[in-house]
Amino acid sequence: MSANPRWDISKALGVAKLFHLVCGVREACVTPFLTLYLRQLGLAAPWVGILMGTKHLIAAFWAPVCAFLAKSYRKRRVLLIGSLLSSVGASLLMVLIPAADKNRMHLPCNGSSGVTSTDALPGVTLRVNITSAQEPASRHPASRTAEVEMPGFRNPPGESDRETFRDPHDYVAPSVEGARTTSQVLLHPVTSGLKDHPWEVTFEVVKTALPLLPGGKGPGNPANLSGTKGKAWAFDLSLDGLRWTFMLSLGSMAFWELLAAPLEQVADDSLYEYLDFVDATDRYRSLWVWRLLGMLAGVCGIAALVGQLDCFLMNSGPRGVVHFYGYSVVSTLALLVSIAFPIPICQRWEPSYKSVKALSIVGGDLRLILLAFTVVLTGAIVSTVQNFLFWHMKDHGSGELVMGFSVALSLLGEILLHPFKTTLLRKLSRMGLVGLGLTCLAGQLLYYSFLWSWWSVLPIQILSAISNGALWWAVGASVEDLATPRMERALSALFRGHFYGSGCSLGSFVGGFVVMRFSLAVLYQACCVALLLWLALLLSIQQRLPQERKIKYSKLLSMEVSDTSDSEQGTERDWLVKAMREEHSD
Repeated sequence: MSANPRWDISKALGVAKLFHLVCGVREACVTPFLTLYLRQLGLAAPWVGILMGTKHLIAAFWAPVCAFLAKSYRKRRVLLIGSLLSSVGASLLMVLIPAADKNRMHLPCNGSSGVTSTDALPGVTLRVNITSAQEPASRHPASRTAEVEMPGFRNPPGESDRETFRDPHDYVAPSVEGARTTSQVLLHPVTSGLKDHPWEVTFEVVKTALPLLPGGKGPGNPANLSGTKGKAWAFDLSLDGLRWTFMLSLGSMAFWELLAAPLEQVADDSLYEYLDFVDATDRYRSLWVWRLLGMLAGVCGIAALVGQLDCFLMNSGPRGVVHFYGYSVVSTLALLVSIAFPIPICQRWEPSYKSVKALSIVGGDLRLILLAFTVVLTGAIVSTVQNFLFWHMKDHGSGELVMGFSVALSLLGEILLHPFKTTLLRKLSRMGLVGLGLTCLAGQLLYYSFLWSWWSVLPIQILSAISNGALWWAVGASVEDLATPRMERALSALFRGHFYGSGCSLGSFVGGFVVMRFSLAVLYQACCVALLLWLALLLSIQQRLPQERKIKYSKLLSMEVSDTSDSEQGTERDWLVKAMREEHSD
C-alpha cells in the first residue's frame, strides 16, 4: 500500500452525491408512510406511538455507538455494506406481520364483486350490498351482493347505527362493528373530497344464530352471554390479535432500526474525514441538498406506485406493502453505490470522549442549555406531526399521492429558501430566526387542527421551509459560534442525534396516548400552546442574559501588536483588526 495515497476529490464527491440521492429515495419510500401502515394493521395510536418512540430511541443512541466501533476497528465499509444488505431483509419482515383483527371483510381493490370474511365464527349472517350512488340500482346492473357470516356484535348499546364509508377499495369492515339489532346499516360516502368514490354499502342482517335477549342489547354483548366461556369469547380474538400484531411489529421495527440506524452517521463521518485530509471540507456542506432531492423524488414516486401496484401485490391484506418492496429495491441500489463510497485510508487520532466533552460544553453555557431544551421540545412536537398527520389527512379523504405531495412541498420550500440563509441570519440574528421558526411551527400545528378537506393541508406546508430548515440553520450557527475548536461536529451531532432524537421519542410515547384520550385536533392545539409558551419564556430569559461576546481574535491580535509597537497607529493600520471591528460594529 502506498504511503501517500492519491485523493480523487471529484470522483469522491460524485459518488457521495449519488449515495446521498439514493439514500434520500430509500428513506422517503417508507418513513413518511410507516405509521399509516401500522394503522392499517389495526394498531391504535398509543401502540403506534410506542413503536415510533422505540424507533427514535434506538436511532438516537445506537447509531453513535456503531459509528465509534466501526471507526475504531476500521470496519466502516463493512458496516455500510452490512447495514444496507441486512436492512433489505429486515424491512420485508413488516410485510409478514398479520393484522390485529382477522375477523374482517376485505373489499377487494381490483373492482371484483367478491366480499370475503376470514376466520368468521358462526353467529350472524349479513347480506352486503355494494351499489353505485351515482345511478339508480335499476340502471346499475353491477350491484354486488354477498352473504357473510359474522361472529357476533361488539358495538356497545347507544352508538349510532350509521358509519362513514369512504372508499370500497380501501375499506376494511370489522366483523361485528356497525351492526347490532337493527335490520340495516347504511354507510354513506363522505362529501368532502370523495366525489370519485360514490358508493353506498348496505349491511342487512338476514340470519341470527343467537336469540335477541331482553333489554335491547346485541346478541354478542358479553353481558348477555351465558357462562364464563361466552363472556370471554367476545374479547379473546381481538386481544390476542392485537397482542401478537403489536409484539411482532415491535420486534421487527427494533431489529430493522438496529441494522439501518448507523448508516447515515458512518457515511457522513467517513466522507468528512476523507475531505478533511485534503482541506476540502467546505465542499461537504453542499451535499445535504442531494438527500433532499432524493427524498423529494422518492416520496412522490412511491406514492404514485402505491395506487397502481398495491392491489396486485397484496389483494387480501393491508395496503402499503409497496413501500417496503420499494425500500428494498432502492437499498439494493445504495448497496452497489456504497462499494465505491469514499472512506479514508489513514485516520487521524481523535479522543474517544468527544461526546462527553460536548455534553460538558452544553452544561457550562446557559445559551446552549436553552438551545438544547428548544431542540428537545421541537423534536417532541415534530414527532406528533410525523406520526399522526397522515392519519388526520386520511380521515379527511386524502390519498397517499396527496400525502406524498404535501411532504414534497415542504422539502421543495426548504431547498428554495436555502440561498437566503446568510441574509436571514444576518438580518434576524440566530435567536430571531429560532423565534421565527418556532412561530411558524406553532402556526402549522394550529392549522392542522382545523383541516376541513383532503387538500387543505397543502397550502400550509410551505412554512416547513422556515419551521424546519431555517430553525436548524439557526441551531447550527449557534453551535458553531459557541463550540470550542475541533468540537463543532461533536456538538452538532449531540443536538441533532441525542437531543432531537430523545425529543422525538418522548413526543411519540406521549402523543399516542393523548390522541387516544382526546383527539388529534386537541393534540395539535396543545402542542401549539406549549410551543408559544416556551417561545415567550425563551425570549424573556434571553433578554436577561449578558451580551454574547464575539470571538476574541481582535483582542488577542491587539495585545500581540502592542508588545511590538510603540504607538496605537500600528494597531489601527492592521487590516485584520479593522475587519474585526467592522464586523463588531455591524
